[in-house]
Amino acid sequence: MSEMQRHDDEATAREATAQTATQSQPDTQSQPDTQSQPDSATDSTPFEPLTATYERLRHSTDSAELSEFARRPLPDRSDQAAFSRATALLEAVAGNRHTPLEDRIMLAETMPFPNILVKLSTDPSLDVRRAVAANEDDKNWLVGRLTKDEVPEVRDAALRNKRTSWKMRLEGAQNTDLDADTLDVLSRLGVSEESGAPAILATMVRRAVALNPGTSRETLDRLRDDPSPEVAKAAASRTSDAS
Repeated sequence: MSEMQRHDDEATAREATAQTATQSQPDTQSQPDTQSQPDSATDSTPFEPLTATYERLRHSTDSAELSEFARRPLPDRSDQAAFSRATALLEAVAGNRHTPLEDRIMLAETMPFPNILVKLSTDPSLDVRRAVAANEDDKNWLVGRLTKDEVPEVRDAALRNKRTSWKMRLEGAQNTDLDADTLDVLSRLGVSEESGAPAILATMVRRAVALNPGTSRETLDRLRDDPSPEVAKAAASRTSDAS
């Protein structure tokens, strides 16, 4: 074999090897880049702006949809945008009277968010308002507002709530329309209930209970032995008047 022929054979072999390698590579131009393509399942659902969704839920008459939103687990707080959106939409659901009653009560009992509880605090159902009044995540100004509710059951629940201000408790203890059971609860403040309460304020509330004509004889008898002389004296004056 001549030197020229040997070089020609080597060149032919190299060309064949290169052609085989080329055929074994994927055709990057003919095959789509699946990683760079959008998720068709995600993109098929159009994104609805928050305000549009809020208004739709606020006016919706679809009780099933509203119930599903009310019961939907909240996103993790670490996803601040999703969490804020979800709580905003719950406000719309809470304020919609087509949301089933049991769902509105559930929200009133469990939600810690003022924007949602404020909506529920004006609900036409006393069961919903009573649940808000008893919710210990209430802000004191909100539960204080409910101590003035037109329905006694709601007022009583608010006065029993530890979030209620002492000013509102004192006004409640002075309210002659308050039921005897709630007056009894107020008469224990600073003694057997909330023993760490400010002594002066708790004493003022208990004394007001002792002077309230709606207070039961059983409560008055107990207040006669109150650790505060002012309260004990007030209770004694009432029991002597009654006898």
